[in-house]
Amino acid sequence: MAILIDKKTLTFHLCNDQISYVMQVKDHQFLLHVYYGPRIKHFTQVLPHPDVDRASLAPQPAGYEGTPFSLDTALQEFPGNDHGDYRQSAFDVTYADGTKATALAYQRYTVTPGKPKLPGLPATYVNQEDEADTLTIVLADGFRHLEVWLQYTIFRDLPVITRAVSYHNLGQQPLYLEQAGSFALDLPDARYELLQLPGAWAREKQIVRSPLPAGRHVLESRRGASSAHQQPFMALVRPETTERSGEVFAVHLVYSGNFELSAQVDPYDQTRLTGGIGSSDFRWQLKPDASFQTPEVVMVYSSAGLNGMSQAFHQLYRKHLTRGRFRDQVRPVVINNWETTYFHFDAARILALAKKAKAVGAELFVLDDGWFGHRNDDRSSLGDWHPDLKKLPEGLGKLAQDIHHLGLKFGLWFEPEMVSPDSQLYRQHPDWVLGVPKYPLSTGRHQLVLDFSRQDVRAAIEQQIATVLDTVPIDFIKWDMNRNITEVASAKLPPERQMETLHRYILGLYDLADKLTTQYPNVLFENCSAGGGRFDPGMSYYMPQSWTSDNTDAIERMKIQYGTSLIFPPIMMDAHLSEVPNDQVGRVTPLATRLAVAESGNFGLMQDLTKKDDATLAVLKQAVGDYKAHRQLIQFGTFYRLLDPFTQQDGAWMFVDQARANARVVYVQSLNQASKPLRNIKLVGLTPDATYSDGVRQWQGDELMNYGLYLNQLLTHDFESIVLDLTRV
Repeated sequence: MAILIDKKTLTFHLCNDQISYVMQVKDHQFLLHVYYGPRIKHFTQVLPHPDVDRASLAPQPAGYEGTPFSLDTALQEFPGNDHGDYRQSAFDVTYADGTKATALAYQRYTVTPGKPKLPGLPATYVNQEDEADTLTIVLADGFRHLEVWLQYTIFRDLPVITRAVSYHNLGQQPLYLEQAGSFALDLPDARYELLQLPGAWAREKQIVRSPLPAGRHVLESRRGASSAHQQPFMALVRPETTERSGEVFAVHLVYSGNFELSAQVDPYDQTRLTGGIGSSDFRWQLKPDASFQTPEVVMVYSSAGLNGMSQAFHQLYRKHLTRGRFRDQVRPVVINNWETTYFHFDAARILALAKKAKAVGAELFVLDDGWFGHRNDDRSSLGDWHPDLKKLPEGLGKLAQDIHHLGLKFGLWFEPEMVSPDSQLYRQHPDWVLGVPKYPLSTGRHQLVLDFSRQDVRAAIEQQIATVLDTVPIDFIKWDMNRNITEVASAKLPPERQMETLHRYILGLYDLADKLTTQYPNVLFENCSAGGGRFDPGMSYYMPQSWTSDNTDAIERMKIQYGTSLIFPPIMMDAHLSEVPNDQVGRVTPLATRLAVAESGNFGLMQDLTKKDDATLAVLKQAVGDYKAHRQLIQFGTFYRLLDPFTQQDGAWMFVDQARANARVVYVQSLNQASKPLRNIKLVGLTPDATYSDGVRQWQGDELMNYGLYLNQLLTHDFESIVLDLTRV
């Protein structure tokens, strides 16, 4: 790992054993992008990217006297605005005179070992200083008194560069950030396909790959959250790129609010990626001597296909994003009462379910929505975080103690950011919600959104949650968020700053999450937002696992978890075994298939065990025991995708431990076919000259990886599955 700087040519070369990233300052002014890709040990740039005369349609920079050169065709590192480059700018500033023209020129640089924190924002980190180096390059527009600090961190052992930007007003008058970009990346060609992860509630992170057309393609969220509808992720892949070969350029924004990522192909077949906080509903007043910090973007380069990209994200997020004592601990087997009871339960029913859960091997009981206020449906009590004594007459503490006495840990559901109009909190503080004064308020799930941009509102919610955590033995919190934001306005902000509300909301959310997870380090926090509606790197910094989707149907979940695995490792994905017919889609799938899919993440149960016969309970006990026996492999092993359910009828994936001594292969068939094609899957990650056994048969590792296995011929009905556990002999 190194940051190599040629002071004579002002060339910056960030490199490790896997990648190189090169920039150069042209004519002591323009910071140009030179190269990003596989490691180049000795970068000479003997034949540089040419300056091409594009005639009058491509103006030269003001005062430039050199060879034909235009910002409109140059590969830039962080392009300005309204100064000869007509492509998408990296940022947008409006100055006191109402104009926007900004030309950034190189000023200076610094190199520091390790990786500094970003103030007020989640970001990747290093465990030791020698794991990364950081380069900061300062650009400025002297006429506008604006400085822009570009921060680059390269990790020692990963094909990863992270970037973030801070904007500094050195002038005497306020300026307004209309778009606060975190990065730009100019690539010299356009022979790519665009890979994205769109979706919807209960259908999150669907894999969509399409040709990259001319013009600008934008992925964004305007919902106040990163959303189920679009993950803050984008990748450019070569048309020939597969799961295990070919180039990938991927970016993932560490942010949980409105975002914008774009890919633009210009008339000369050059591609520009830009991204950061969404420009919709955003305008930040930057006062004199003030600065603004953007979220971090994670950039991954892979020459080993989508699997290489995923492995980089998985390793980075496992060791350099999630934090705390649970990062490296196996996650417990959960029993959650939601689909069993919904709002209709009492202490006796919960304890009866907990006893059955303990008997089948569960380790943590999570009491979901409905335990507080007078909440018997979704129309009341959010914001009143005290137990409903009609349901729990001896209190929440007594229930928690009883569950602990059974030998289970105890968890609790909260939705801290929301309030019901029918609540004590709202009646006392109606001004605490986000909303335009005297304008009708929309509701979602019969609830309003608390103004987390306000410290006093956050402090009140923090106090309520802390009171519960200080008086009740809680081991786990499920943090939910069940609606998107509308009528965005804060009672505490003046008119000229109202467009800052959504970003201030996210900063407030991070502030509260940081305080609670720091104050209660022995509580395992699970991130949830009506399923995967805010399953992003920003929330994952505070909460090491996320409820992947409200959809627990095995066939739908196969796709959701497969798409999620592009960027997040299985240990960050929670998956539960639910009843059939499935609550979301009404499908009936075999128990074995539901187990195969649910056991491919952090496994839990969402079933009414009190209604199961002894034979079924015995099967579940055996399944939980099997999961525990393979939990270390599933949660901490290397994950490989084998068969894409978005392009095939079936899906397959596998886990391999670090020693390559144990592996689990999962194959799921959607629909059976008459005279169906035989489908061969080739395994990955084994030791070629080792012998592996499933307890009955034996294979050589190279045979399994090169010849493969024909598994679908063994499946004779819809929705069947095979789980194959291999051990090195």
